[in-house]
Amino acid sequence: MKYVRRQFDLLKERILEPRKFMQVLAGPRQVGKSTLVEQVLEQIEIPRVIEVADSVDPNDLDWIHRVWEAARTTMMLRGNEEFLLVIDEVQKIDNWSEGVKREWDADSRNKVNIKVVLLGSSRLLLKKGLTESLAGRYELIRMPHWSYREMQDAFGMNLDEYIYFGGYPGPAHLIHNERRWRKYIKDSLVTPAIEKDVIMTSNIYKPVLMKQLFELGCSYSSEILSLTKLIGQLQDAGNVTTLASYLEILKQCSLLTAIQKYAKEDARKRGSIPKYQVYNNALLTAYKGRGFFTDRSDPNAWGRWVESAVGSYLLSMAEELDYNVYYWRESSRIKGEKDKEVDFIIAGDNGITAIEVKSGRRGMNSGLPAFVEAFAPKRAFIVGTGGVSLEDFLSCDLETLL
Repeated sequence: MKYVRRQFDLLKERILEPRKFMQVLAGPRQVGKSTLVEQVLEQIEIPRVIEVADSVDPNDLDWIHRVWEAARTTMMLRGNEEFLLVIDEVQKIDNWSEGVKREWDADSRNKVNIKVVLLGSSRLLLKKGLTESLAGRYELIRMPHWSYREMQDAFGMNLDEYIYFGGYPGPAHLIHNERRWRKYIKDSLVTPAIEKDVIMTSNIYKPVLMKQLFELGCSYSSEILSLTKLIGQLQDAGNVTTLASYLEILKQCSLLTAIQKYAKEDARKRGSIPKYQVYNNALLTAYKGRGFFTDRSDPNAWGRWVESAVGSYLLSMAEELDYNVYYWRESSRIKGEKDKEVDFIIAGDNGITAIEVKSGRRGMNSGLPAFVEAFAPKRAFIVGTGGVSLEDFLSCDLETLL
């Protein structure tokens, strides 16, 4: 049996429960959603059918009705008391949620015991459909990028390899052939994600600009840079508002985001200079890496990879644990003195936590004590040299920590 992610037990338990809600399995491409469903189905005896909408005409809304009706007919002919319908890449169908709602409600009225699992790789489209049409009819199971502990257990990755090559399981066996690994990341992961999950399914008026923004943003992961300065490096330049909207779409697809500066006032957060952060360090390496041994032996470069790895881990769990990720910086008023900075601020219902990442990139600054004095966080600590070890932090249960 393949490696089993922790969502396995949750999905299995919910499928075996009496029919009440649809189960929606959502997450970025290549994190194992389809594999997880297959693993669960191997362990249960409910009659089922799996349908994939990947190659279906997006305008063919009747496709949902046809596969649903086929499931009903099969259930009736076999005399089954219950049946499971799994639809993969459901967001590829235009107005898919309306079709799903119609069929689900019909089964509920007619007491047809068909259970449903929906899978999708575009959180943006899934979220839109779920909130518009399916409120109260589903439960969401999130599948984030793979953690260090998962990549270590499944593929034997050590800490440095995970920091550099990130958490995509598909090309894990290729990391010792970096040229092949890089081509796989760009051709088999990034291109489908950008062209199918972003450009074809969102209002992207400048697809070339979107691609450039993504590639440049990945190369700046863990760095603070204004959108105005970023425009100066783009060939197909747009305005700040356009770039901000494109970054929001990339965030919804769990690829790249722009972390805002922490402040007590929301207006100051939104108006701050962003800090770019990938959701998977493989994306930083694919567009910025010079080679594992070269970057590992460069303290400044390696410091960026370490900080980005910590940021990726924090982002991967943010939605599930319901917290927001920020950074903090305060300009020094003393000439020649460095700005005070804290790498990551975690803000949730239980208060705020300040995290400073310390590695070969730079020595300790006075940002953490200054932030503690100004905001009195629930917890403030260093990850890396002189603090919590990177391995312990990247292996920990963030819910317990925060």
